[in-house]
Amino acid sequence: MSGTKKTNSILPTIVIAQFLCTSLWFAGNAVLPDIVKNFPTETNLLANLTSMVQFGFISGTLVFAFFAISDIFSPSKVFFICGIAAALFNLGICLELPDVHLLLLFRFLTGFMLAGIYPVGMKIASDYFKDGLGKSLGFLVGALVLGTAFPHLLKTFTANFAWQYVIFATSCLSLTGAIAILWFVPNGPFRTAGQKFDFRSCFNGFKNPGFRSAAFGYFGHMWELYTFWAFLPGILLLYNTKHAHTTLNIPLFSFLIIASGGLSCMIGGLLSQKFGAKRVATIALSISGLCCLLSPLFLFSGSVYSFLIFLFCWGLSSTADSPLFSSLIAKNAPESLRGTSLTLVNCIGFAITIISIQAVNLLSKQLNVQYLYMVLAIGPVLGLVALVGKKRIRHNFQNLLYCRKLK
Repeated sequence: MSGTKKTNSILPTIVIAQFLCTSLWFAGNAVLPDIVKNFPTETNLLANLTSMVQFGFISGTLVFAFFAISDIFSPSKVFFICGIAAALFNLGICLELPDVHLLLLFRFLTGFMLAGIYPVGMKIASDYFKDGLGKSLGFLVGALVLGTAFPHLLKTFTANFAWQYVIFATSCLSLTGAIAILWFVPNGPFRTAGQKFDFRSCFNGFKNPGFRSAAFGYFGHMWELYTFWAFLPGILLLYNTKHAHTTLNIPLFSFLIIASGGLSCMIGGLLSQKFGAKRVATIALSISGLCCLLSPLFLFSGSVYSFLIFLFCWGLSSTADSPLFSSLIAKNAPESLRGTSLTLVNCIGFAITIISIQAVNLLSKQLNVQYLYMVLAIGPVLGLVALVGKKRIRHNFQNLLYCRKLK
């Protein structure tokens, strides 16, 4: 009985720790307007600051995958060490930095350590919950989304204080989450002994059609998600600028819209138990892709209510599929390399986010901003092709046209 109670407390502990530690992810973005004052000549600081965290995360996942760290060593201890290190590197941006490259270095190192938090947290969950993994990862990825959004809320609460307070707070949260994992989450009952990294065997998962379709669906999802999050404050600022009568609280609404995705992750995980992870992921990816295509209509709407409702719909749909892709990848990955497979797929996915962020940043100087975010639809469209196949999409489209003709 005591063992069951202990297991029941594991998921909430992992979820809370994940939330606390991933609050570091967008900490730099939340205080960007203040950081820009120190580097007024850096015109691409938003894209570069976000990309460096992503690049650090990618580099970290490559190192973790190469050495199969989360499969060979205790994942809880890996999580603890990385949570502490990430908190310390996060504090580095509070120093008086004479060069923007040092700022970017600290964000890179923070991202590097996040590679030992996000995918390792999923590995820990998969070691405890073989059945209902979609639900478990739904809560876990929901915690990541809330953690990502949280610095924007901190910025709202600390508006009258120095921006460094946001950084101090997120580092303290990461320390707390790291300690919680070490103390309360031992190795899971389904953890299998790891093996040394084998480049060829690690990519063997892609020979499995289920693994391959889930991985490529995830890649399409990642093309859209982090670019939307990174440019969201800019979207809100532009709306305020174009509508003089509107004064939206940018940090608060950035938090609410991103955080709403945490709720959809949890709901998506629960729905996957009844309808299947693949079906729910397909619906969510379709809706978020549609949001990309409809963005010119709503992002410049004269009605602030239409504008905000649209952004919340986009925020909800763009994350609902994330834990489901991770669940499908974990289920179809080689048993002894599950943690490494999750890490490797994360690595590729986050590499795609850098390309997407930099592409949108570059296109923003060439295209009419009204049509800029339609570019993000490329990811969901290709992801849907990977998930359901060209023939199925063509068949559904033809059925839709046939039904319209009958009407």
